[in-house]
Amino acid sequence: MDRSKLKTYAPKARRDFIRAVTDRAAVHGLTEGKVEPVAEKGDVAIIGGKAYPLSVVAKRRALEDRIKRQGFGQTMEAMAYTWFNRLVAIRFMELHGYLDHGYRVLSASPSGNGQPPKFPSPTGRGQGEGGLPEILLHAEHVDLPGLDKNKVIELKLDATKENELYRILLIAQCNALHSAMPFLFERIDDETELLLPGNLLHSDSLIRQLVNEIDEADWQEVEIIGWLYQFYISEKKDEVIGSVVKSEDLPAATQLFTPNWIVKYLVQNSLGQRWLATYPNSPLQQQMEYYIEPAEQTPEVQAQLKATTPESLNPEEITLLDPACGSGHILVEAYDIFKEIYQERGYRAKDIPRLILEKNLFGLEIDDRAAQLAAFALMMKARADDRRIFDLGLQPHVVAIQESKGLDAKEITDALNTPILAEKVPPSEHLFEEIADEKSPLLSRRNLSIQGSIPHAAIAHLLNLFESGKAFGALIQVPSPLAAILPGIVRRIEDVIAHGGMLEKAAAGRLKPLVRQAVHLSQHYCCVVTNPPYCGSRYMNRELSNVGRSNFKAGCADMFAMFIQRSIPLVEPHGHLGIVCPFVWMFIATYERLRQLLLSHGTFQSMVRLE
Repeated sequence: MDRSKLKTYAPKARRDFIRAVTDRAAVHGLTEGKVEPVAEKGDVAIIGGKAYPLSVVAKRRALEDRIKRQGFGQTMEAMAYTWFNRLVAIRFMELHGYLDHGYRVLSASPSGNGQPPKFPSPTGRGQGEGGLPEILLHAEHVDLPGLDKNKVIELKLDATKENELYRILLIAQCNALHSAMPFLFERIDDETELLLPGNLLHSDSLIRQLVNEIDEADWQEVEIIGWLYQFYISEKKDEVIGSVVKSEDLPAATQLFTPNWIVKYLVQNSLGQRWLATYPNSPLQQQMEYYIEPAEQTPEVQAQLKATTPESLNPEEITLLDPACGSGHILVEAYDIFKEIYQERGYRAKDIPRLILEKNLFGLEIDDRAAQLAAFALMMKARADDRRIFDLGLQPHVVAIQESKGLDAKEITDALNTPILAEKVPPSEHLFEEIADEKSPLLSRRNLSIQGSIPHAAIAHLLNLFESGKAFGALIQVPSPLAAILPGIVRRIEDVIAHGGMLEKAAAGRLKPLVRQAVHLSQHYCCVVTNPPYCGSRYMNRELSNVGRSNFKAGCADMFAMFIQRSIPLVEPHGHLGIVCPFVWMFIATYERLRQLLLSHGTFQSMVRLE
């Protein structure tokens, strides 16, 4: 992989994507500090004196609301990142043959001499048919959900409508990927569609740059996703580093893509070591080039190790968490180790990808876009091993931690505790009436409750925990009493979503992601492996600094140390913790309590000083 090309391309792509979505926002009457009014006249909407289809109105208002909540610049940054991620994902999939229809969406089909195909000229017309994206040339044969074949043929016959046709095809492709990867391809019937960059077939388009500036050979490994992510945010990192970091800038300031050999060392000596401790003759050891064999031990220590080492392991019960997973490099490497383990135990090849996604891998991240890429990378690993994986409805356990700001605890509690009608109950029964046990025992208030109802205090505490979720991420600790009733809250949410009224379903849906991340944060894992964020206390904002002093006294001098302290209770007894961190924790007085904490909770197995 030529990382120098990625390093040149990605920062420029970020600037270009932000400029492109900003231009699209202006087309729809939204600029920094100015909002053109929308007027509805018959079946059209008038914005800035221009006529638009009436369907634009709801999307424009949603975009306007988002700008009010998040600010213009932050919204444009997020929208640019969204479209960058989607196009990168489609590029990876088209080159690996993962699109069902078999056509390339962003590029022409490979030329006979193996040279990259030429792209269209600035007028939008290709230099011969070979210059156009392959899907455009075969548009009438493309079968995608929701794609109007008659409209496609009509546009195909009109040579002046290529840009419009390509836009329709690209949106249809994104929507087709929604069912398999909703975390990355939300249905594009919202405000994001308005900001799909224009001039997609021009010679200087964003798509052309993506296709032409990165060699096809560099897309062979999914690792390219992580490197693109790091280089994409590199200029943002330079902007925010060296001063007190705002919560919204934490991802750029603290994230760093971990080189492959370091990831291998960490995963092989945690997850791999766990397997080899029980199965020392496993062929897995031959696959792990960075595995460090345990040192020779005294008989007394050997006896202690034997007492704490299980005689057998069920691969389906081994779990690994990366609590600051970024774009998923550690999870991807762990996928390969789990695959070897399952194969060794004789599992069917077609079952292994599903089991790894369902049972073994977990990731937490504060950056929504990085979490999207991590989940995408895992899906691509699974797709390489099982061509049916997109049809199974599986979603990787990669959670982008969300905040609870704006949610009302009483409203949500009331919604969860509203009696629910089963389908068998006569329609005359009102949703808000109590359901008698004899009418519907499974859906009665008593059987769908935690001691009669979901406690308001539990929901209030849950919302309070995640009020600043984007600032604290996996540092958030779920108290044991709340963790104990989370399974009951999960069941109630599912029941309300399945059987409740519209308002109740909406309230339960808003709570669901918060409960999901609380569950992940309250569990224990066989292995916790991460490259944590780095941010010294002098650069922490007040919120983060206060949390460090209150909850992580041993590690409050830097976020990496806080993450080490936080990770200890996430690891189950006799589990493994693998972390990348600066070596200063070993000797300066600031980290004396951290050293004491580590020595009191575990045994050092191996250390590498990177320098």
